[in-house]
Amino acid sequence: MRRVPWKSARRAVTVEDINAVADPVLDARVFDMTNSITAGKYDQAAQVLLYVLIALIALLCVLPFIYVIAGSFATEQELTERPFFLIPHEFSLNAYSYILKDGSVFRGLKNSFLVTIVGTLINMFVSCTLAYPLSRSYLKGRNGFINMVIVTMLFSGGMVPSYILVMNILDLGNTFWALWLPGAMSAFNMIIIKNYFQGLPNELEEAAIIDGSNDLITFVRIILPLSTPVLASVALFYAVGHWNSYFNAMMYINDPDMELMTIVLRRMVFLTNKITQDSTFDWGAAGMPPAKSIKMATTVVATVPMLCIYPFVQKYFTQGIMVGSVKG
Repeated sequence: MRRVPWKSARRAVTVEDINAVADPVLDARVFDMTNSITAGKYDQAAQVLLYVLIALIALLCVLPFIYVIAGSFATEQELTERPFFLIPHEFSLNAYSYILKDGSVFRGLKNSFLVTIVGTLINMFVSCTLAYPLSRSYLKGRNGFINMVIVTMLFSGGMVPSYILVMNILDLGNTFWALWLPGAMSAFNMIIIKNYFQGLPNELEEAAIIDGSNDLITFVRIILPLSTPVLASVALFYAVGHWNSYFNAMMYINDPDMELMTIVLRRMVFLTNKITQDSTFDWGAAGMPPAKSIKMATTVVATVPMLCIYPFVQKYFTQGIMVGSVKG
Protein backbone atom coordinates (compact mmCIF):
# COMPACT_ATOMS: atom_id res chain seq x y z
CA MET A 1 0.00 0.00 0.00
CA ARG A 2 1.36 3.35 -1.04
CA ARG A 3 1.66 5.92 1.70
CA VAL A 4 0.49 9.44 0.98
CA PRO A 5 3.03 12.10 1.85
CA TRP A 6 2.15 14.17 4.94
CA LYS A 7 2.25 17.47 3.10
CA SER A 8 -0.15 16.24 0.43
CA ALA A 9 -2.60 14.91 3.09
CA ARG A 10 -2.76 18.17 5.03
CA ARG A 11 -5.72 20.48 4.30
CA ALA A 12 -7.18 23.70 5.74
CA VAL A 13 -9.42 23.46 8.84
CA THR A 14 -12.94 24.64 8.07
CA VAL A 15 -15.79 25.93 10.24
CA GLU A 16 -17.60 22.62 9.80
CA ASP A 17 -14.65 20.79 11.36
CA ILE A 18 -14.73 23.08 14.42
CA ASN A 19 -18.50 22.76 14.83
CA ALA A 20 -18.21 18.98 14.58
CA VAL A 21 -15.97 18.75 17.65
CA ALA A 22 -17.35 21.78 19.62
CA ASP A 23 -19.34 21.33 22.84
CA PRO A 24 -22.29 23.80 22.98
CA VAL A 25 -22.59 23.55 26.78
CA LEU A 26 -18.90 24.23 27.29
CA ASP A 27 -19.00 27.17 24.88
CA ALA A 28 -21.96 28.69 26.77
CA ARG A 29 -20.14 28.37 30.08
CA VAL A 30 -17.02 30.01 28.67
CA PHE A 31 -19.15 32.82 27.22
CA ASP A 32 -20.93 33.40 30.52
CA MET A 33 -17.64 33.37 32.41
CA THR A 34 -16.15 35.93 30.04
CA ASN A 35 -19.19 38.17 30.40
CA SER A 36 -19.16 37.89 34.20
CA ILE A 37 -15.47 38.81 34.35
CA THR A 38 -16.05 41.81 32.10
CA ALA A 39 -19.14 42.88 34.05
CA GLY A 40 -17.25 42.47 37.33
CA LYS A 41 -14.51 44.81 36.12
CA TYR A 42 -17.07 47.42 35.10
CA ASP A 43 -18.88 47.07 38.46
CA GLN A 44 -15.65 47.53 40.39
CA ALA A 45 -14.76 50.60 38.34
CA ALA A 46 -18.24 52.07 38.89
CA GLN A 47 -18.03 51.36 42.62
CA VAL A 48 -14.64 53.06 42.90
CA LEU A 49 -15.95 56.05 40.96
CA LEU A 50 -18.99 56.23 43.26
CA TYR A 51 -16.81 56.16 46.38
CA VAL A 52 -14.59 58.92 44.98
CA LEU A 53 -17.64 61.06 44.16
CA ILE A 54 -19.13 60.57 47.64
CA ALA A 55 -15.78 61.40 49.23
CA LEU A 56 -15.54 64.63 47.22
CA ILE A 57 -19.08 65.66 48.18
CA ALA A 58 -18.40 64.88 51.85
CA LEU A 59 -15.17 66.86 51.67
CA LEU A 60 -16.96 69.87 50.19
CA CYS A 61 -19.46 69.72 53.06
CA VAL A 62 -16.82 69.39 55.78
CA LEU A 63 -14.22 71.87 54.53
CA PRO A 64 -16.23 75.03 55.34
CA PHE A 65 -16.76 73.94 58.93
CA ILE A 66 -13.07 73.02 59.30
CA TYR A 67 -12.20 76.48 57.97
CA VAL A 68 -14.52 78.08 60.54
CA ILE A 69 -12.86 76.11 63.35
CA ALA A 70 -9.39 77.05 62.11
CA GLY A 71 -10.37 80.69 61.68
CA SER A 72 -11.67 80.87 65.24
CA PHE A 73 -8.13 80.10 66.47
CA ALA A 74 -6.34 82.39 63.99
CA THR A 75 -4.93 85.85 64.52
CA GLU A 76 -5.99 88.98 62.68
CA GLN A 77 -2.85 89.00 60.54
CA GLU A 78 -3.39 85.45 59.35
CA LEU A 79 -7.07 86.02 58.54
CA THR A 80 -6.05 89.04 56.48
CA GLU A 81 -3.14 87.47 54.61
CA ARG A 82 -4.54 83.98 53.98
CA PRO A 83 -7.96 83.81 52.31
CA PHE A 84 -8.37 80.09 53.07
CA PHE A 85 -6.55 77.70 55.40
CA LEU A 86 -7.32 74.58 57.41
CA ILE A 87 -4.53 74.84 60.00
CA PRO A 88 -3.50 78.25 61.36
CA HIS A 89 0.20 79.02 61.66
CA GLU A 90 -0.30 80.65 65.05
CA PHE A 91 -3.01 79.54 67.46
CA SER A 92 -4.82 82.19 69.47
CA LEU A 93 -7.59 81.71 72.06
CA ASN A 94 -8.46 85.39 72.27
CA ALA A 95 -11.74 84.99 70.37
CA TYR A 96 -12.94 82.33 72.82
CA SER A 97 -11.65 84.37 75.75
CA TYR A 98 -13.72 87.32 74.58
CA ILE A 99 -17.01 85.40 74.24
CA LEU A 100 -16.49 83.48 77.50
CA LYS A 101 -15.14 86.26 79.71
CA ASP A 102 -18.45 87.58 81.16
CA GLY A 103 -20.12 84.22 81.80
CA SER A 104 -23.17 84.96 79.64
CA VAL A 105 -22.27 82.12 77.25
CA PHE A 106 -22.35 79.56 80.07
CA ARG A 107 -25.70 80.94 81.22
CA GLY A 108 -26.99 80.75 77.67
CA LEU A 109 -25.74 77.18 77.33
CA LYS A 110 -27.51 76.19 80.54
CA ASN A 111 -30.79 77.73 79.40
CA SER A 112 -30.50 76.22 75.93
CA PHE A 113 -29.85 72.75 77.34
CA LEU A 114 -32.84 73.11 79.66
CA VAL A 115 -35.14 74.28 76.86
CA THR A 116 -33.88 71.56 74.52
CA ILE A 117 -34.19 68.64 76.94
CA VAL A 118 -37.56 69.55 78.47
CA GLY A 119 -38.98 70.73 75.16
CA THR A 120 -37.97 67.52 73.38
CA LEU A 121 -39.58 65.41 76.12
CA ILE A 122 -42.82 67.40 75.81
CA ASN A 123 -42.75 67.09 72.02
CA MET A 124 -42.17 63.33 72.09
CA PHE A 125 -44.88 62.76 74.71
CA VAL A 126 -47.52 64.69 72.76
CA SER A 127 -46.51 63.29 69.38
CA CYS A 128 -46.36 59.65 70.48
CA THR A 129 -49.59 59.72 72.48
CA LEU A 130 -51.42 61.18 69.48
CA ALA A 131 -49.70 59.04 66.85
CA TYR A 132 -50.51 55.71 68.54
CA PRO A 133 -54.33 55.95 68.54
CA LEU A 134 -54.33 57.46 65.05
CA SER A 135 -52.33 54.47 63.81
CA ARG A 136 -55.08 52.03 64.91
CA SER A 137 -57.58 51.36 62.10
CA TYR A 138 -60.41 50.56 64.54
CA LEU A 139 -60.44 54.07 66.04
CA LYS A 140 -63.73 55.81 65.23
CA GLY A 141 -63.30 59.20 63.57
CA ARG A 142 -59.64 58.45 62.83
CA ASN A 143 -59.64 60.06 59.39
CA GLY A 144 -61.25 63.22 60.72
CA PHE A 145 -58.56 63.67 63.36
CA ILE A 146 -55.83 63.05 60.78
CA ASN A 147 -57.33 65.69 58.48
CA MET A 148 -57.42 68.17 61.36
CA VAL A 149 -53.71 67.56 61.95
CA ILE A 150 -52.90 67.95 58.26
CA VAL A 151 -54.72 71.31 58.16
CA THR A 152 -52.30 72.66 60.77
CA MET A 153 -49.44 71.86 58.39
CA LEU A 154 -50.95 74.04 55.68
CA PHE A 155 -52.29 76.98 57.70
CA SER A 156 -51.07 78.80 60.82
CA GLY A 157 -52.52 81.51 62.98
CA GLY A 158 -49.82 84.03 62.13
CA MET A 159 -47.31 85.90 64.22
CA VAL A 160 -49.61 88.56 65.71
CA PRO A 161 -52.37 86.19 66.93
CA SER A 162 -49.71 83.86 68.34
CA TYR A 163 -48.07 86.74 70.19
CA ILE A 164 -51.41 87.90 71.63
CA LEU A 165 -52.23 84.34 72.70
CA VAL A 166 -48.91 83.70 74.40
CA MET A 167 -48.28 87.11 75.97
CA ASN A 168 -51.75 88.46 76.77
CA ILE A 169 -54.16 85.54 77.07
CA LEU A 170 -51.88 82.82 78.49
CA ASP A 171 -49.49 85.31 80.14
CA LEU A 172 -46.41 83.21 79.40
CA GLY A 173 -44.00 86.08 78.86
CA ASN A 174 -40.48 85.59 80.26
CA THR A 175 -41.13 81.89 80.85
CA PHE A 176 -39.80 78.89 78.99
CA TRP A 177 -43.38 77.66 78.55
CA ALA A 178 -43.70 80.29 75.85
CA LEU A 179 -41.14 78.25 73.89
CA TRP A 180 -42.54 74.82 74.75
CA LEU A 181 -46.33 75.08 74.43
CA PRO A 182 -46.78 76.80 71.02
CA GLY A 183 -44.69 74.11 69.34
CA ALA A 184 -45.62 71.17 71.54
CA MET A 185 -46.17 69.00 68.46
CA SER A 186 -45.06 69.05 64.85
CA ALA A 187 -47.71 67.62 62.53
CA PHE A 188 -45.05 66.35 60.12
CA ASN A 189 -43.11 64.49 62.83
CA MET A 190 -46.32 63.07 64.28
CA ILE A 191 -47.30 61.65 60.88
CA ILE A 192 -43.88 60.01 60.56
CA ILE A 193 -44.34 58.33 63.95
CA LYS A 194 -47.90 57.31 63.07
CA ASN A 195 -46.78 55.67 59.84
CA TYR A 196 -44.12 53.73 61.71
CA PHE A 197 -46.59 52.57 64.36
CA GLN A 198 -49.00 51.60 61.60
CA GLY A 199 -46.36 49.45 59.93
CA LEU A 200 -45.80 47.29 63.02
CA PRO A 201 -47.48 43.84 62.89
CA ASN A 202 -50.97 43.81 64.38
CA GLU A 203 -50.28 40.32 65.73
CA LEU A 204 -48.08 41.84 68.43
CA GLU A 205 -50.97 43.87 69.84
CA GLU A 206 -53.36 40.92 69.55
CA ALA A 207 -50.93 38.65 71.43
CA ALA A 208 -50.55 41.28 74.16
CA ILE A 209 -54.33 41.55 74.55
CA ILE A 210 -54.61 37.77 74.87
CA ASP A 211 -51.99 37.87 77.62
CA GLY A 212 -54.12 40.41 79.52
CA SER A 213 -52.31 43.62 78.56
CA ASN A 214 -54.21 46.90 78.20
CA ASP A 215 -53.55 49.67 75.70
CA LEU A 216 -51.20 51.63 77.96
CA ILE A 217 -48.98 48.65 78.79
CA THR A 218 -48.94 47.57 75.14
CA PHE A 219 -47.93 51.05 74.09
CA VAL A 220 -45.17 51.44 76.69
CA ARG A 221 -43.71 47.92 76.72
CA ILE A 222 -44.18 46.79 73.11
CA ILE A 223 -44.79 49.63 70.68
CA LEU A 224 -42.25 52.15 72.00
CA PRO A 225 -39.29 49.71 72.32
CA LEU A 226 -39.89 48.48 68.77
CA SER A 227 -40.01 52.08 67.49
CA THR A 228 -36.62 53.20 68.78
CA PRO A 229 -35.26 54.15 65.32
CA VAL A 230 -38.08 56.54 64.41
CA LEU A 231 -38.28 57.93 67.95
CA ALA A 232 -34.56 58.74 67.96
CA SER A 233 -34.84 60.41 64.55
CA VAL A 234 -37.83 62.57 65.48
CA ALA A 235 -36.31 63.43 68.87
CA LEU A 236 -33.20 64.68 67.08
CA PHE A 237 -35.38 66.88 64.84
CA TYR A 238 -37.13 68.35 67.87
CA ALA A 239 -33.86 68.84 69.78
CA VAL A 240 -32.19 70.69 66.91
CA GLY A 241 -35.26 72.91 66.55
CA HIS A 242 -35.21 73.86 70.23
CA TRP A 243 -31.45 74.38 70.23
CA ASN A 244 -31.67 76.75 67.26
CA SER A 245 -34.72 78.58 68.65
CA TYR A 246 -34.19 82.26 68.01
CA PHE A 247 -37.25 84.18 66.87
CA ASN A 248 -39.63 82.96 69.58
CA ALA A 249 -36.97 83.46 72.23
CA MET A 250 -36.41 87.01 71.03
CA MET A 251 -40.16 87.80 71.11
CA TYR A 252 -41.23 86.16 74.34
CA ILE A 253 -38.18 86.40 76.63
CA ASN A 254 -36.77 89.74 77.80
CA ASP A 255 -35.06 88.62 81.01
CA PRO A 256 -31.23 88.55 80.52
CA ASP A 257 -30.96 85.63 82.95
CA MET A 258 -33.23 83.54 80.71
CA GLU A 259 -31.57 84.29 77.38
CA LEU A 260 -30.83 81.32 75.16
CA MET A 261 -27.52 80.62 73.53
CA THR A 262 -28.68 81.99 70.19
CA ILE A 263 -29.64 85.35 71.70
CA VAL A 264 -26.35 85.63 73.61
CA LEU A 265 -24.28 84.89 70.51
CA ARG A 266 -26.34 87.32 68.44
CA ARG A 267 -25.60 90.10 70.90
CA MET A 268 -21.90 89.29 70.86
CA VAL A 269 -21.75 89.28 67.08
CA PHE A 270 -23.41 92.69 66.87
CA LEU A 271 -21.11 94.09 69.54
CA THR A 272 -17.87 92.99 67.89
CA ASN A 273 -17.32 96.52 66.57
CA LYS A 274 -16.82 97.66 70.16
CA ILE A 275 -13.85 95.39 70.80
CA THR A 276 -11.40 98.16 70.22
CA GLN A 277 -13.01 100.13 73.03
CA ASP A 278 -12.61 97.28 75.52
CA SER A 279 -9.44 98.13 77.42
CA THR A 280 -10.25 96.06 80.51
CA PHE A 281 -9.04 92.77 79.08
CA ASP A 282 -5.47 91.56 78.54
CA TRP A 283 -5.32 90.15 75.02
CA GLY A 284 -1.75 88.90 75.29
CA ALA A 285 0.90 88.83 72.58
CA ALA A 286 -1.55 87.90 69.82
CA GLY A 287 -3.45 91.14 70.26
CA MET A 288 -7.16 91.77 70.04
CA PRO A 289 -9.19 89.17 68.13
CA PRO A 290 -10.67 90.29 64.80
CA ALA A 291 -14.44 90.50 64.41
CA LYS A 292 -14.35 87.69 61.85
CA SER A 293 -12.61 85.38 64.32
CA ILE A 294 -15.22 86.14 67.01
CA LYS A 295 -18.05 85.29 64.61
CA MET A 296 -16.36 81.98 63.78
CA ALA A 297 -15.88 81.20 67.48
CA THR A 298 -19.56 81.85 68.20
CA THR A 299 -20.49 79.52 65.32
CA VAL A 300 -18.33 76.76 66.79
CA VAL A 301 -19.75 77.21 70.29
CA ALA A 302 -23.32 77.04 68.97
CA THR A 303 -22.76 74.05 66.68
CA VAL A 304 -20.47 71.67 68.55
CA PRO A 305 -23.01 70.50 71.20
CA MET A 306 -25.40 69.18 68.55
CA LEU A 307 -22.54 67.58 66.64
CA CYS A 308 -21.51 65.73 69.79
CA ILE A 309 -25.00 64.24 70.15
CA TYR A 310 -25.48 63.14 66.55
CA PRO A 311 -22.96 60.21 66.53
CA PHE A 312 -24.88 58.48 69.32
CA VAL A 313 -28.15 58.49 67.35
CA GLN A 314 -26.73 58.19 63.82
CA LYS A 315 -27.67 54.51 63.46
CA TYR A 316 -31.24 55.08 64.64
CA PHE A 317 -31.49 58.31 62.65
CA THR A 318 -30.74 56.68 59.28
CA GLN A 319 -32.89 53.63 59.92
CA GLY A 320 -35.82 55.58 61.32
CA ILE A 321 -36.00 58.11 58.50
CA MET A 322 -35.70 55.52 55.72
CA VAL A 323 -38.27 53.17 57.24
CA GLY A 324 -40.68 55.49 58.99
CA SER A 325 -41.15 57.71 55.97
CA VAL A 326 -42.28 54.98 53.58
CA LYS A 327 -44.43 52.70 55.70
CA GLY A 328 -48.17 53.15 55.87
